[in-house]
Amino acid sequence: MTPDARHAKHRLSLTPELRAAVRRIAATDHLLVAMDFDGTMAPIVGHADDARPLPRSAAAFTGLAVLPRTTTALISGRALASLRAVASPPVDTLLIGSHGAEAWLGPGSTGLTLDAEQKARLAEVRAILADIVNEAPGTLLEDKPAGVVLHTRLAADDVAADAVAAARSQLEDRQGVFLKDGKRVLETSVVNASKGEGVTFLRQITGATAVLFAGDDTTDEDALARLEAGDVGVKVGLDFTQAEHRVEAPVHVAELLEVLLQERSVAVAEEETGTASD
Repeated sequence: MTPDARHAKHRLSLTPELRAAVRRIAATDHLLVAMDFDGTMAPIVGHADDARPLPRSAAAFTGLAVLPRTTTALISGRALASLRAVASPPVDTLLIGSHGAEAWLGPGSTGLTLDAEQKARLAEVRAILADIVNEAPGTLLEDKPAGVVLHTRLAADDVAADAVAAARSQLEDRQGVFLKDGKRVLETSVVNASKGEGVTFLRQITGATAVLFAGDDTTDEDALARLEAGDVGVKVGLDFTQAEHRVEAPVHVAELLEVLLQERSVAVAEEETGTASD
């Protein structure tokens, strides 16, 4: 059974308001389609390396990537190497990783470089979290170029809560260490960055006249907060959000991208043939 089929029972139509917003933004001059990955393009899984985009989402995203005046981007908490491995993004898709600390903007992009102080601070953070993981069954660490992630998804609820509390008690007042809460994760970084900064940066470098962003996690609220009038923000899931629109699950993101691809294809074709309506 395909991932799409497994999630078919949750399929709901997009709201009329969201469809109208997609139709409107599809007509913009230069469209930036920026998507979170885990929980948005791909269902959440127990092991990060097992995540893959739903086939329908991947197909629609690839279709958008080749349209004129359309830029696709992934904005993820994952390190860039991990994001490439699981997402297999279209060749021209721009990538923001590690919550904005890493960026790939095409051939020639330089990688993230930490100074000596940041490297020493990162080693200290990892040692502290490693000690916590050793005492908290079901927790594990994920290394990133600028930080370390404490994963608690496989731990019992009380163990997870205690592990996060222990990490916070030792790290939250440490100078030069930045913490972000996610879904059953605590992100640490020695670089102060956010998905919101990622959205703003991508808008500037692409010259986008409108942005569609979708994400499911608390860290995606930073990106949603940076959207401007005329943009479209979509929350995936039922948690609190400042987004104007919402879908329930990644399968609905697939539908969203398919509708956007259809509307954008029509808008681009009309513009190129000079038949767009006033």
